[in-house]
Amino acid sequence: MTTWILVANASQAKLYSRSSIKNGLSLVKTLSHPESRMKNSDLVSDGAGAMQSAGGHGARQPQTAPKQNEAIHFAQELAQELNQGRNDQQFGKIVLMAPPAFLGLINDKLDSQTAKMVSAKLDKDYTQVGEKEILGALGW
Repeated sequence: MTTWILVANASQAKLYSRSSIKNGLSLVKTLSHPESRMKNSDLVSDGAGAMQSAGGHGARQPQTAPKQNEAIHFAQELAQELNQGRNDQQFGKIVLMAPPAFLGLINDKLDSQTAKMVSAKLDKDYTQVGEKEILGALGW
């Protein structure tokens, strides 16, 4: 049974495949989202503006910081990749490896059938380590 391993943070991800215990990891895809590395001020094209709200207290700030919005968009993109892989029957199990907050975003975006295929979650950023360290973290 093939297992997909998603190693991600808010700005980059690597998707690996492993088909048997004897095999190492095979890189399926690398994805990046450079917007998540940008400063909030660089993601907003204009200031809050001078619109008056009904209460007369000036313009309202967005509910979610621009950087957080970018992380949400990237989590959605990664979830779609996993959902599509499931639809195409490319794997039988998924392992998610990401920092805690980003792991939660990915979980929120997976469809219910794909979420059932997640066999392990490691809530740490493994994007800067090699395949050997990833396998070791998984006890493989």
